[in-house]
Amino acid sequence: MISQAVEFSARTDLFQPIVLGLIVGSIYGLVGLGLVLLYKSNRIFNFAQGEFGTVAAYAAFWGLNGRIFGWHMPYVGAIGFGVVAGVLSAVATERLVIRPLFSRPKVTVVVATAGVALFFIYGTLLIQGPNPDVFPSRLQRPFFSVFGNGLAGAISDEKGLKISKLQVLTFVVLIVLAVLAALFFRYTPYGTAILAVSQEPTAASVVGINVSSVSLLTWTIAGFLGAVAGLLVAPTQTITPGFMTFTVLIPGFTAAVVGGITSLPGAFVGGLLIGVVQQLASKLPSIFSGSFLANTPGVSQVIVALVLLAILLVKPAGLLGKET
Repeated sequence: MISQAVEFSARTDLFQPIVLGLIVGSIYGLVGLGLVLLYKSNRIFNFAQGEFGTVAAYAAFWGLNGRIFGWHMPYVGAIGFGVVAGVLSAVATERLVIRPLFSRPKVTVVVATAGVALFFIYGTLLIQGPNPDVFPSRLQRPFFSVFGNGLAGAISDEKGLKISKLQVLTFVVLIVLAVLAALFFRYTPYGTAILAVSQEPTAASVVGINVSSVSLLTWTIAGFLGAVAGLLVAPTQTITPGFMTFTVLIPGFTAAVVGGITSLPGAFVGGLLIGVVQQLASKLPSIFSGSFLANTPGVSQVIVALVLLAILLVKPAGLLGKET
């Protein structure tokens, strides 16, 4: 028996989840970019990608709280310190774990990245403890309201869709990074070298490309992408050890697969798609308030999984990917 549906509101049930979905999806896309980058260069899935973001967030958090050398860093300085920490965690992973396993089967390397993720999770837990922390943000105040009374003057208007400065910054930063990544791989010799190694490492080595250096570069870039994602997610929720792995890694992986695990643009497009679908699906319980959907947790996750399966059945390589 189909239950009675509540009144549908285009603003709250359609436009709002699309806008929020694009913002959240851009973060999924950024994590997906890091995953695809390492898959293209090393042919592995990196389970530690989310933890580069967690390390960055906690490093910035400790910098703000004076736990680094007893100095309370300025906000921008702490964010920069967090980015550096996230990148260094990726570099250390490549140098100490991935490099010694170069000649081993890929499944061994993948399991090793899972071990790295656990190391970072429990290391952070040992230092910080299990209690959630609030990451301070100066950008949470609403910036403008859509369908309200206009720009900043509509902050008090409860009828409009409020978009914070942090959300605006998140979307702009991630779009810029996605464009820069595309330009990097298309027009720079370093990007060309990474793509060459991803296609045929032996031939790339024969023509003079240093495969070892390319591997370090790709992990450095992946660490930077993960760090930026972690620092953008941290102010939007309470942070706990492993929060990026538990909340963002799986959607990021889904975004990479949906967009195409061999396509960098596809990863970002996949992230936007997953974000929008997830947010739209989250509105179903409120629309069908009297049905079983109203009291069923995880509706959005189930629908995202169905979208993933449908795309893989129709186009196994993903929306923009190619068969390898």
